[in-house]
Amino acid sequence: MEYDSHECDVLVIGAGGAGMRAAIAALDKGCSVIMLSKSVLGKAHTVMAEGGIAASVANVDSGDDWKTHFRDTIVEGCYIGNWRMAEILAKEAPGAVYELERFGALFDRTTEGKIMQRAFGGHTFKRLCHVGDRTGLEIIRTLEDKILHRNAKVFDETVATSLAKDGDRVVGAIGFHMRTGRFAAFSAKSTVIATGGLGRIYKVTSNSWEGTGDGIALAFKAGAELSDMEMMQFHPTGMVWPPAVRGLLVTEGVRGEGGILYNSKNERFMLKYSPEKKELDARDIVARSIYYEIQKGNGTEHGGVYLDIAYKGREFIMKKLPGMYEQFKEFSGVDITKDRMEVAPTTHYFMGGIRADPESCATTVDGLYAAGESASGLHGANRLGGNSLADILIFGRRAGEHASEHAKGIAAHHISRTDVEREAGRIMRYLDGHPDAKSPYLLTDRLREAMQRHMGIIRDGEGIRKGLGIIKGIKSELIGVGVKGIMDFNQGLIECIALEHMTVLAECMMASALEREESRGAHARSDFPKKRQEWKVNIICVNRGGKVSLSHSKVPEPPMELAEIIGEERYA
Repeated sequence: MEYDSHECDVLVIGAGGAGMRAAIAALDKGCSVIMLSKSVLGKAHTVMAEGGIAASVANVDSGDDWKTHFRDTIVEGCYIGNWRMAEILAKEAPGAVYELERFGALFDRTTEGKIMQRAFGGHTFKRLCHVGDRTGLEIIRTLEDKILHRNAKVFDETVATSLAKDGDRVVGAIGFHMRTGRFAAFSAKSTVIATGGLGRIYKVTSNSWEGTGDGIALAFKAGAELSDMEMMQFHPTGMVWPPAVRGLLVTEGVRGEGGILYNSKNERFMLKYSPEKKELDARDIVARSIYYEIQKGNGTEHGGVYLDIAYKGREFIMKKLPGMYEQFKEFSGVDITKDRMEVAPTTHYFMGGIRADPESCATTVDGLYAAGESASGLHGANRLGGNSLADILIFGRRAGEHASEHAKGIAAHHISRTDVEREAGRIMRYLDGHPDAKSPYLLTDRLREAMQRHMGIIRDGEGIRKGLGIIKGIKSELIGVGVKGIMDFNQGLIECIALEHMTVLAECMMASALEREESRGAHARSDFPKKRQEWKVNIICVNRGGKVSLSHSKVPEPPMELAEIIGEERYA
């Protein structure tokens, strides 16, 4: 068969904020870089992070500093986040913001001309540096401009289907171009996974079609350790009407700018669940509070609650939240300058993923690095809003730099024709078109329904076991999945590959959730409603001959000077 062959020093799989920042860092180190994007360049899920970048620049609240940001990150992560990653984030976030500004990002300004900051849930101070409610879009615009003016090869609409290995070392990836159906080998001395999360594994999600956990699954199959796979964050506010946009994100910036939550009885219910922090408590708490109100029968006509920002006035809203105004006006016909929004929790962000070293972003497999939502460790059991954008800038850069240093010290390895043909044959079997072939769409619907029902905001052992049985059943049916047609732009084929990845990860998530017999952060079990000291561990998933193997890793204790900043964890 004919296929394309490319070689580089650093291969970056994923072209969102973390991938772009990794590529820029590698280019700065003098390395040749190839970027692969499942979608078109510039259409990354980073744009959905609308509220701002968390950084203690202290332009609005002068009392803010890196120590407070560090403490907030560890405490709201329920003490199972990696302390070193949190320290790096807190210390380097201001520099990352100013670097982005030097790259050309245009932030909102205070009256003194400084970068404006807003409040967000779980943050002690007004900390989020923002561009209205389109901060993620501004990051992508800025980084993309840097990429397009550099000597990086970008292959968009290209799907990586496996990582290539030479012994125990990852030496690139094999995939195909969606536009032509032509396979390609991308040989690399170092490979960075920056493919984002896996929100599409759920029925109701804020994630776009690309978020099927591809990079995490590829790393797992290649032998990398995963951790915290039970920790899926449900954003408190997603759209609920009309059905076509159910789950679409309503930025936390609405609450950060003063938005108030009401139930159908016109009660400000957060005064009951969180009388001090109210709407600006951590996301897991606000999401569960909304869930409880709906379960009690206090929900709206369409199964949500009300979010009110209209009282702030049209001029304020059009300046601070223009994107939200347009989103509700276009999709639901609601004018948020006059009326309340209907919102409910939506699957949003994955705190689990590939286990990566805090300093270098190296995974447990030689030659493989991970950054952004694909990587675990930083956010623990619950991510603070705005930390994701700081994460992609800081650890995206670190991944690119350390991948470059690794690449300079080794010889290139060329991916063999045999490996390419074997992988091509594996993928093309989905195109056999057998009349009895199972539809990937039907199995995907079953998987998402199982995740929504059994791995949602509130879980229990019996439900998780049922869900795990469904997932294992789907796994056994994958051998019979197939679609008709050719390779070129065959969305059914893409669905087959995504289903393969989501099934692997769903099993990891449910197995880990069943293992953790407590409630901590985003992981809430009705049969184990309390946080327990003996579960201050990270649950590790490893691929053992195609089976999920679990182990526990005790959360590393921080040095004394940082432990004093954090304070003692309480177990009520």
